[in-house]
Amino acid sequence: MARNSSRQGHLARRLFQLYAGLALYGASSALLVRSGLGLEPWNVLHQGLSERTGLSMGVVLTAVGALVLLLWIPLRQRPGLGTVSNVLVIGAAMDATLSVVPDAQGMAVRVPLMAAGIVLNGAATGLYIAARFGPGPRDGLMTGLHRRTGVSVRVVRTAIEITVVATGFVLGGTVGAGTLLYAVTIGPLAQLFLRLFAVPPALGGGTVVAAGRPRGAILRP
Repeated sequence: MARNSSRQGHLARRLFQLYAGLALYGASSALLVRSGLGLEPWNVLHQGLSERTGLSMGVVLTAVGALVLLLWIPLRQRPGLGTVSNVLVIGAAMDATLSVVPDAQGMAVRVPLMAAGIVLNGAATGLYIAARFGPGPRDGLMTGLHRRTGVSVRVVRTAIEITVVATGFVLGGTVGAGTLLYAVTIGPLAQLFLRLFAVPPALGGGTVVAAGRPRGAILRP
C-alpha cells in the first residue's frame, strides 16, 4: 500500500511539474513579447508569422508545433505526453497572458519585464524537463536530425535557430537585446532549475533526474 501510494504521489508531482512548466513557459514568453526587447529564437518566427497572417501568436505557436511534430514521422521519433501537451498548452497560456498584460511603456518597465520573462522561462524549462514526459516538438526535431544525420547536436541546434530567427526577422519578428540575453543565459538558468526541480525516484525506482549536466535538452515552445 505504501509503495503504491508513493508511486501515485510521484506521478502526481511529475504531472503537476509538466503542466505548471508548460503554462509558465507560455506566460514567460508573453512577458518577453510585451517587453518589446527581443524574443526567443522560435518566438521570433511565431511573431513574424502572426504579423503576416493576423492569427494570434499562441495559435501560430500551436500550429507550428503541430507541423514540426509531423516531421518526427520520417525521423522515427516517438512523442510522449509532454510532447503533445507542449503543442496544446504553451500557445494557450501565451495568448491568455497577452490578453491581460499590456505592452510595456518606457525602459524602466521594459527591462525588468524582459529579465522576468527570461528567468521565468528558465524556471519553466526546469519544471518541464525534470518531469520526464518527453521533449518538446522542436527539441525532438533537433535530436532526431542529430541521430539521422550524425551531425552534432550543437551544430544542428545552431543551424535550426539561425534559420528560424532569420526567417522570423524577415517576416517582422522582434530581434533585440532580449534575444541575445536569452541565448547566453537560458542554458545556465535551465541547469539551475533542473537541479532545483529534480524529481526523486519513486519508491523502488532507480532513475535520477538532472544528476549531471543536461545534454542540450532545452525546451522549445
